Amino acid sequence: MEQIVGVADMKVSKNPGESIITYSLGSCIGLVIYDPVARVGGILHYMLPESSIDKEKAADKPYMYADSGIPRLFKSAYNLGAVKNRMKIYAAGGAQILDQKGFFNIGKRNYMALKKIFFKNNVLIDKQDVGGNYNRTVRIEIATGDIYVRTSGSKEVKI
Repeated sequence: MEQIVGVADMKVSKNPGESIITYSLGSCIGLVIYDPVARVGGILHYMLPESSIDKEKAADKPYMYADSGIPRLFKSAYNLGAVKNRMKIYAAGGAQILDQKGFFNIGKRNYMALKKIFFKNNVLIDKQDVGGNYNRTVRIEIATGDIYVRTSGSKEVKI
């Protein structure tokens, strides 16, 4: 069974028969975590770096923002038995799609928010595919922790 993570959404699972996928990561970041011992994995698809820009919206849609979505992703994984120091972490997205001149730099700001949160919490990214000017789709198989990425116009690749 495949769980789909929409924009400003998050899913976590320990069901070995499931995979989790998120589509069309442009300037958004798709954060994938996986604990190989507990076999718990999840994906967060966040749009913006800081929830302080709209506290009401952040209360209603915490997965829209890095600073409110990332902690919830990790806590949901911990609730299913994951342990922080065993986590494998992959980040994708952060592209410059609609902002070709780099005026807003949302993709870059989204990535920097992730790095800042991880630095404060002593978390390292194992692999990443960020930046550029193309969309990405990311999928994780819960049974194995295998992560697959597809970029616009290409085939899915295991990383």
